[in-house]
Amino acid sequence: MISIRRQLMGLGFAAASSLVAMQAAHAMNGPQAITIDGGPLGQLELSGGADGYGYYINNAYPGAKDHGAYMGSGLVELQKTTGVLQYTIELGSTSGAFALGTQPSQATLSTYRTGPLVQGYITIAPPNSPVTVSAGHLASLEGYEATVSWYNPTQFTTALWYVQNSYSTGVEAALTEGPVSATVLFGDGNDTGVWNYGQALLSYTIDSNNVANLYGAMNFGRTGANAFYYGGGTVGSGNALVNNQMIGAYYSWTGGDLFQKGDSLNVVPEIQYVYAKTDHLAGIDKSTSNFGAAVFGDYSFANTPYSLGGWIEYENSQGAYSWFIGPDSEAIGAAAAPTWQYKDLFARANVGLLYLLNNKQFSQGGSFGNNGTNKLQFTGTLQAGVLF
Repeated sequence: MISIRRQLMGLGFAAASSLVAMQAAHAMNGPQAITIDGGPLGQLELSGGADGYGYYINNAYPGAKDHGAYMGSGLVELQKTTGVLQYTIELGSTSGAFALGTQPSQATLSTYRTGPLVQGYITIAPPNSPVTVSAGHLASLEGYEATVSWYNPTQFTTALWYVQNSYSTGVEAALTEGPVSATVLFGDGNDTGVWNYGQALLSYTIDSNNVANLYGAMNFGRTGANAFYYGGGTVGSGNALVNNQMIGAYYSWTGGDLFQKGDSLNVVPEIQYVYAKTDHLAGIDKSTSNFGAAVFGDYSFANTPYSLGGWIEYENSQGAYSWFIGPDSEAIGAAAAPTWQYKDLFARANVGLLYLLNNKQFSQGGSFGNNGTNKLQFTGTLQAGVLF
């Protein structure tokens, strides 16, 4: 789950330029940093945001609330992006984004082992060097979607995002040479406290409108069921989520002036495959996998405060493990979000549908509705916030 602002720092100027081009076509403009003269600390950048939302779910899970209102993300970030020694400190909560087909939750300051510290790392950037090194609590290199909802086409995320890492503690190195950038990260994947997980991202900027990305991840050891797993306690039955190998790719195309001068469109297709081999000591008694594919889109209307984001997805789980909706699940989904944004304020209506193509495991809880047999679930939210 890529944190776009951190990627702009970690991948260097060439990669940053490509991501700026991608972000310019997003249906929402993210926080715009305030420059601060830090005196002996150098030039600092302060940014952040907060949002809340009300939701309604048709065919909610048995016993779950079908409506409510929650605080979403609330973040304050301080960065030093110049000089040899750079750093990022981000405090707050990132619970505003949630996967379509799952239950939303209230914001919390204990999502990670670091408590309210969402990101906190230092970066060494030697002068005229194509290599930078970062260490601390870092965002994942996996996937296109971000953990913070206002960087995504809609508040809802896909099944691809659901099985990816979020933030974890580790060491990262980035190399940029011309249009190519490569980043590797080693640490405690999924914020488990067990240092055995590696991630990699390779990006190629074809031109200002086309960027190709390939990512992968692997557990090089074994993470036991008693290890910590984000803010939800121990790993427990989530063993395949922390003992797996992943590979995926996404491609960003940006175009403009489609219907009138100044309009912009960003289209991003993504595919992903994650596999967990048989490991009886880790509690995985039979190999299991999950395949996901999605196409994201953002359209900004010129000279207006309005835009439209959305996506379609397909997911297919193989084996007895519950990667997403349930064991052996197969589903298609779609989401859309018309958005209004004026300077620092934004509001958007998010609507999404998830349809189960495969209901073989309904008896194991992978179902919708109070009777446990519905295949279709509708989710809608009204989201509003402020960015700075």
